Amino acid sequence: QVQFVESGGGLVQPGGSLRLSCVASTSISSIYRMGWYRQAPGKQRELVASLTDYNSTTYADSVNGRFTISRDNAKNTAYLEMNSLKPEDTAVYYCNSVLFPRAWGQGTQVTVSS
Repeated sequence: QVQFVESGGGLVQPGGSLRLSCVASTSISSIYRMGWYRQAPGKQRELVASLTDYNSTTYADSVNGRFTISRDNAKNTAYLEMNSLKPEDTAVYYCNSVLFPRAWGQGTQVTVSS
């Protein structure tokens, strides 16, 4: 059973940037579509970005143009580059397979505040 470990979160001012990493315990080359999700306090978890192994991407409207998802199958790692961060981006961020989700990791906290 693959396990995901997310990292790279932190406290950042509005307009700032962060790069999140998601390391899998096994190969992610067989995972067709990797996704980054987030869950803000009191809200449901939502998919913010996804990427297939053919480099086809999807983004939530709220992050389109500001976030970039990528993956490195050789390193069993997915990334989320976040720019122009806004207070409403504050959430715990998770990665997982989109089509066949595995167990959720602990996530990484992103807080955007001045």
